[in-house]
Amino acid sequence: MKIPEISVGVMSGEEISFTLTGSYSDDHGLVKITGNWKSKLSDERIILTNGRRNLGVEEGFILSPYNINECHFVLHGVTIGVNFHWQRNEDQVFMGNLKLIIENGRLTAINILTIEDYLISVISSEMSANSSPELLKAHAVISRSWLLAQIQKSKSLSEGKKRYETDFRSENEIVRWYDREDHRNYDVCADDHCQRYQGITRASTPSVVKAISETYGEVLTSRGVICDSRFYKCCGGVTELFENVWEPVKHPYLQKVVDSAKPPDNLDYNLEMNNAAEKWIKSNPDSFCNSSDKSVLSQVLNDYDQETNDFYRWKVAYTQREISELVRDRTGIDFGSIEELTPLERGTSGRIIRLKISGTRKEMIIGKELEIRKALSKTHLYSSCFIVEKELINGESGFVLYGAGWGHGVGLCQIGAAVMGSKGYSYKQILMHYFKETKLEKIY
Repeated sequence: MKIPEISVGVMSGEEISFTLTGSYSDDHGLVKITGNWKSKLSDERIILTNGRRNLGVEEGFILSPYNINECHFVLHGVTIGVNFHWQRNEDQVFMGNLKLIIENGRLTAINILTIEDYLISVISSEMSANSSPELLKAHAVISRSWLLAQIQKSKSLSEGKKRYETDFRSENEIVRWYDREDHRNYDVCADDHCQRYQGITRASTPSVVKAISETYGEVLTSRGVICDSRFYKCCGGVTELFENVWEPVKHPYLQKVVDSAKPPDNLDYNLEMNNAAEKWIKSNPDSFCNSSDKSVLSQVLNDYDQETNDFYRWKVAYTQREISELVRDRTGIDFGSIEELTPLERGTSGRIIRLKISGTRKEMIIGKELEIRKALSKTHLYSSCFIVEKELINGESGFVLYGAGWGHGVGLCQIGAAVMGSKGYSYKQILMHYFKETKLEKIY
């Protein structure tokens, strides 16, 4: 198999500014430019200008470097952490080709490069480039596997006659998940919706390059198919099933996993039941991801991620007025004054799949987990694994959410894997812990 080349959607805007270091040209050699440029739309054409020269180019225009090892380009004002508490803009540096397309009346900048070059950035962006070798290798394998599985999934969806549904509604219920529906013009995006990719902005290290090299072309497979190997920050002690978060498809390798070498025997792990989930969330069980070791956490959490350190067990409080306004603003539904938040269905990790919101004007059920997290936070609630208690907050009636974990909980727990690496587990042992019934295969 030839090394795949992939396309990554990095940013969109009315205008996109970029700086070319070294000489770049189009496929036909008709345009040769370098330096600072701005792109904007004019009558369905893309105009490139540097203040002295204007160039009109067609949609889908690609700039390629004359020397791929010496040239790079900077995209200015890239938004990272979209809709998360640490969202911000920064300039980012990229290798490979720059493609400009038109989407929904806006420009989108796409980076085209080989999957192995992409992985060097992803591993450095998703975690510290100074992480343990075994964690880096484990993440190289799952990132490579996930991406190739997504490309195959997109191909199957485009060839299939059945429409891919991600939104089911009735008068009293909304069930929605977020996965592949946003990206039709490139393989993946550059933010946490897919895999965090920041070009060569995040400094790589020889250990990252070595991890990519030592796992070169290596993927996880199950029953002859490349695994859709998901990951997230912290499971909270138990992992979730794929079908409880995304489309109703069962993957044999994404099973319930208790994130511990020896699960505590004094706990009820039937977390689909509210009583067991409540005891679980209010406990502090020993798990790989239950760690406060800064030397380990710094391997997974970049500087802005370390702004949040209450990931294993957390608490969020709202007055009744605050939560009523928040849910109305986030969902567009006026429930009136919210009186109850009732978990109707939980997954294997205790994450809520269906939540009933009862207000003075309306009662409705929402799901799946990300829809719940979006409704109950100005950005994203850490996870949907929580219980709800009514308490007085500053003298007002309110709701306190006691929760566990950070992220959707399906597949590899990054903090748990980092702890396993620090304890001497090999990358193969880490992968087999989180992905059952799988094997490693080298496909190129």
